[in-house]
Amino acid sequence: MKKTIFVSMLLAVAAFAAACGGADTGGGSASVGKEIKSGTAGNNLTATLSNADGVLRKGKQTVTLKFADQSGKPVDVGAASLNFHMPAMGTMATMNNAATLTTTATPGIYSGSVDLEMSGEWQAQVSYQGPAGSGKANLPVTVQ
Repeated sequence: MKKTIFVSMLLAVAAFAAACGGADTGGGSASVGKEIKSGTAGNNLTATLSNADGVLRKGKQTVTLKFADQSGKPVDVGAASLNFHMPAMGTMATMNNAATLTTTATPGIYSGSVDLEMSGEWQAQVSYQGPAGSGKANLPVTVQ
């Protein structure tokens, strides 16, 4: 009886884990979620910003930044940074909200956390320097 309950619980946990697993959309072992915006980043690379639902929102959130070659394969770029910039408007000062990036198990894919101060139009400023050279991208994004 105890063995049957244990096996049943083990199967339930395995089924739950399989159901919660994210789909790999990035060609690597790390899940990158749904694309928010992508653009050229120099050296024949594309930078793609994504998160779980494909929408940036005001407040704290997790994002993924992927650097890929023309075939979509992640490329190790070394040190990468991501800053969200909103220029000054009227009496409102310029805003810069830097994301804290960490590497993932897949070189070229970075996980980040950021706290966006307000809704509106921002520039996601991406830069990198390392084995793939150096490059930058400015991706216009909308924060809801």
